[in-house]
Amino acid sequence: MAAPAELSGLSDEAAYGACSEPDASTKDFLLQQTMLRVKDPKKSLDFYTRVLGMTLLQKFDFPTMKFSLYFLAYEDKNDIPKDKSEQTAWTFSRKATLELTHNWGTENDENQSYHNGNSDPRGFGHIGIAVPDVNKACKRFEELGVKFVKKPDDGKMKGLAFVQDPDGYWIEILNPNHMVTLT
Repeated sequence: MAAPAELSGLSDEAAYGACSEPDASTKDFLLQQTMLRVKDPKKSLDFYTRVLGMTLLQKFDFPTMKFSLYFLAYEDKNDIPKDKSEQTAWTFSRKATLELTHNWGTENDENQSYHNGNSDPRGFGHIGIAVPDVNKACKRFEELGVKFVKKPDDGKMKGLAFVQDPDGYWIEILNPNHMVTLT
């Protein structure tokens, strides 16, 4: 009986070979949002604004469907247009926003929780936040009582961390310049 083949990822050649040249019609497409369902918007908004420093760009309520959307990003709040229509168009033109979706009433349901994708069945993994100094950011997070999955000096991948938001979603904390030493 032959030994099982050793597992590995795609080679660089295979990875790039699996990609197609983007069609010219997609030139102005951008990754605009990632959506996370949240149990308690007060806790989540506090975490993403006070702890991670994001700005609430806009909130949308859908009373007939009993849910609200909260769009956050790293933007200057003084740049948010005052006119509602302009604000909406502006919000949906930002790169890499975080959309928090709250289904009304979940905050009062003791049994309600969301799967973060990092246990079986695995799926969604994490979002990533780039910071100038991972250790300094993590020291602040520790002082604020943030739950860590991995601290910067833990594990094999030194210099990056993973924290959890109030719903248990993982957030990678990284420094772009340090990433070159990991790859």
